[in-house]
Amino acid sequence: MQDRIYLVPLVVISALVACVFWVLRDARANAAIGHPVTVYLGDLKIDRPEAWASACLMMWVVFFPLYLKARSVS
Repeated sequence: MQDRIYLVPLVVISALVACVFWVLRDARANAAIGHPVTVYLGDLKIDRPEAWASACLMMWVVFFPLYLKARSVS
């Protein structure tokens, strides 16, 4: 059982990376059809796929749900 505890961080990091790549792919697809996923946070505008992926990678807990919400509005 203790040997498997080391797999937990690997699973979490793998899930995070998979989500980030999905966001990048989905944001690029939406931008390609002329409907970029855009959100304004004060003076900050997030509308590029690379910006979404970077934000999700750095602060997944905040930006992944924000991406899903912005995506549904677009």
